[in-house]
Amino acid sequence: MGFGFTRAARHVAGLVAAGALLAGLSVGLAAYASHATSGDAQAALQTAAVFAFGHGIVLVVLGRAVRGALEMTSLLMLLLGTLLFAGALVSRYLFAGPAFYAPWGGMLTMLGWALQAVAALRR
Repeated sequence: MGFGFTRAARHVAGLVAAGALLAGLSVGLAAYASHATSGDAQAALQTAAVFAFGHGIVLVVLGRAVRGALEMTSLLMLLLGTLLFAGALVSRYLFAGPAFYAPWGGMLTMLGWALQAVAALRR
């Protein structure tokens, strides 16, 4: 990029952009869940949408305040965990695929939040 961004700034910008996309896509997922599904599928897809929306917003907000590698690692874990968790639910209920990665995504997300807490205490 020719705008004087450092490599770290590009990574942060990528996280913020990924968070914005995640939040935006979750709105569509929630609408689909509300209008095109019912029962367990609707509940699972709504859960995926809420999870993706919340963590998308977090990536946008906290991504703009990254101060170090620990915070960056935390946000990467939040992104990957959200993609694994919400993606597993979408896979299961929209494509009849496996939901194997949902627990891994949840654990990775929890670890990301724990790292975010450690980073906050180190400031």
